[in-house]
Amino acid sequence: MTTSTRVAMGAKASPGASPGRQATTLALTAVAFFMVVLDALVVVTALPSIHRSLGGSLGTLQWTVNAYNMAFGAGIVTAAALGDRLGRRRVYTAGLALFTVASAACALAPGVGLLITARAVQGLGAAVITPLSLTILSSAFPPERRGAIIGIWGGISGLGVAAGPLIGGAVTQGLSWHWVFWVNVPVGIAAVIGARQWLAESRGPRTRLDVPGLALVSAGAATLIWAVVQGSQAGWTGTDVLAGLPLGAVLLGAFLIWETRAPQPMIPLGLFRVRSFSAAVAAVFLLGASIYAAAFMTSEFFQLGWGDSPLTAGLRFLPWTATPLLIAPLAGALSDRIGARLLMVPGLLLQAAGFAWIVVLAGSGAGYTAYLAPFIIAGVGVSMAIPTIPAAALNAVGPAVLGKASAILNTLRQFGAVFGIAVATAIFNSSGNLAGPAAVTSGYRPALAAAAGFSVIGALAALGVRRARGPALTQAMPAPRRASHPRGAGPAGQSLLSRSS
Repeated sequence: MTTSTRVAMGAKASPGASPGRQATTLALTAVAFFMVVLDALVVVTALPSIHRSLGGSLGTLQWTVNAYNMAFGAGIVTAAALGDRLGRRRVYTAGLALFTVASAACALAPGVGLLITARAVQGLGAAVITPLSLTILSSAFPPERRGAIIGIWGGISGLGVAAGPLIGGAVTQGLSWHWVFWVNVPVGIAAVIGARQWLAESRGPRTRLDVPGLALVSAGAATLIWAVVQGSQAGWTGTDVLAGLPLGAVLLGAFLIWETRAPQPMIPLGLFRVRSFSAAVAAVFLLGASIYAAAFMTSEFFQLGWGDSPLTAGLRFLPWTATPLLIAPLAGALSDRIGARLLMVPGLLLQAAGFAWIVVLAGSGAGYTAYLAPFIIAGVGVSMAIPTIPAAALNAVGPAVLGKASAILNTLRQFGAVFGIAVATAIFNSSGNLAGPAAVTSGYRPALAAAAGFSVIGALAALGVRRARGPALTQAMPAPRRASHPRGAGPAGQSLLSRSS
């Protein structure tokens, strides 16, 4: 059993529920979690259709992805704490309902602005569902079975990542982009009814919510990303950029200062004094940036540069996105024997090499068959990094802080995705546009090169990871100012990228 599994409950271990309730709990939480993971990427292959229907530049359309990821990342820790205080089933059901209503609002949105707003609300629902689904699932099984069950839960995330672009393309082509969101509604309604009827209620330690920390980090990240987007569209000397960049930096600086003083901080900064943890967190941020930047830009390249249908574009992704289903479990098991760094570093470099090869091919006029090898190389590389980065981070800290550590991983991975898309879009707009295939290709190549660069920098960061020996260090964590245990946030950080940790 892994270290993250042992603390997934966030409270005292229970002997587990009856076999029938266990099966029901697994089914209900699995369906909801798959829906959340799917929506992170399902919209990618629908974006050209949304562009044709609602208008908007690439800089505007990126917010349909970024708004979801930002709200998702910012709300995870708070959602877990609310579940501990108010009841996990109650808060989980509310998150499902919010996600479902927001999905309907996305489908009905008459303009890009309302679509982006609805996507942000959808991301808040996802932030509730993700950590609490794992907590509720864990509490239904005895400790000796949780490793296998959480492996299933994590495997669902891999399936969602692989299926997102394909399902988005198939639904968009067969029906319309609106149905990418409508399909969530009946599933969400059934999940709400099932959760209220069959899931058991539980609570965890009552910890204080770090509302100032949440507000500062969310505002700082949003301001910085807004300034980058505006700079790529209107120029880097505009008022929005000149004011937004320093304001975002000040807000993030204020967040760091606050976290050193908060009684129960959202992100305990003492964790970053552990070298392996800091290195793994930097790597997961850059991994998120590279994956989402590449997926976002490649969808535009296939559909607007090559003229592919949404379904064809989704199918073209499979050599990259489906590879983790086969390779990641093997990489996770191997990392326990040889250490995570020996897989993380070459894995991130392989993904970078695959992307760099595609950059060359995109300017050569080669057919899709030439892209198969680099996509597979990138897929094998990311499959080596997906399970090992979070494993390295969680193995670097003590059991008492695993919940907070995993929450940090999930939050920064989501923010990395937002950062990657914003930077790639800015680079795209500086070199190309959506006016025609040639212009799309001109912007795509340097944007994908940036995604490769994120992966290379992530590999350099991963060099700082050391192989865990003996008990993990805990002395980097300051003593809490009030009697509380961070384990209440335990499942908060079980992210898309932590299924094998």
